[in-house]
Amino acid sequence: MTSEFYSVEQVAERLGLHVRTVRAYVRDGKLKAVRIGKQYRITRADLEAFTGGAVPQTARESAGRTRRAEVSAVVEVDAISPARADRIGNTVVAAAEGLRLQVIYDAERAHLKIIIFGDPAGTAAMLQIVATLLENGT
Repeated sequence: MTSEFYSVEQVAERLGLHVRTVRAYVRDGKLKAVRIGKQYRITRADLEAFTGGAVPQTARESAGRTRRAEVSAVVEVDAISPARADRIGNTVVAAAEGLRLQVIYDAERAHLKIIIFGDPAGTAAMLQIVATLLENGT
């Protein structure tokens, strides 16, 4: 069975830490490492145990990944009744396929806030739905 080993410098790059910080983790026993000569080596399994998941990629390794864009938008509506805010909120939540939404209604201020996170096309479509709902008096 072969294990993949990383140097302290490689671990620091992958975790976005200073080399001294990684060495301190090793000395303190927080990160398991093997000393070979004058250098430490960290196995993939030990690094995954330390990070609690997969070994993070370096910037160079992640450059080949698929590019993805995400948009966030906030819609705020003043002077809106609780019933109308509820209808709009339920409609946008039902239409939020592939998007993450947060709908907040402040009854004291009669204020509705819709926060949308997602891909540009989906977010644009959701903004159009919200605009249509507001225009139609729904």
